Amino acid sequence: MVLNVDSLAKRYGEQAALADITFAVRASEIVGIIGPNGAGKTTLLEGLAGILPMDSGDIRWCGKPLPPSRRREAIFYVPDGVRPYRDQSVDRVLTFFADVYRRSVDEIVHTIESTGLAPALGKRVQSLSKGYHRRLMLALGLLTPHAMLVMDEPFDGFDLRQTRDIADVLRREAATGRTLALAIHQLADAERVCDRFILLADGRIRGAGTLNDLQVQTGLAEGSLEDIFLALT
Repeated sequence: MVLNVDSLAKRYGEQAALADITFAVRASEIVGIIGPNGAGKTTLLEGLAGILPMDSGDIRWCGKPLPPSRRREAIFYVPDGVRPYRDQSVDRVLTFFADVYRRSVDEIVHTIESTGLAPALGKRVQSLSKGYHRRLMLALGLLTPHAMLVMDEPFDGFDLRQTRDIADVLRREAATGRTLALAIHQLADAERVCDRFILLADGRIRGAGTLNDLQVQTGLAEGSLEDIFLALT
């Protein structure tokens, strides 16, 4: 396992946002953190990335402790609902990121092509549609060298065809050896792209494993991820 999460917990006053969150992630797999709005998905991602301090629990990377101060060395977090560099053009933001991480011109071009950003290159970030903003955020994540990419709602703003295209991009990225953790509330999208699932509800893990593992756990041999989630919550 490349990432081990042990007993993470986070409270806001009397409310438990996360409770005893324990799971592991293998290298080069796509793990879906699944649950409705308010389940604790974003809190968990921010905890993994070291942005939000946890009340208790540990994270290990390749068997070694990974404190919050060192998370950015291994994990890059792509948040939802954030528009960085709002007054800059898309092409300038991409070039800046590529320079920071010493990416070549060919790598920039490939990233633009794979994410479908070409029509938006001359636009300012603040003027982008929701779909193109998601494409930009994905592109920035792809340009980073981090071994693990963590994304909050990567398919938000896409129609069915666009979602399938982005899912293909993510699968190709995992095939290069990168590990992905995606927080997703649309179960059909998650089932389409993820290798394994962490099912969250009310800040607790209600199930974890491949679709087949979860089908066996619930006795729903032909059950969809939606059927399984409803059975476990």
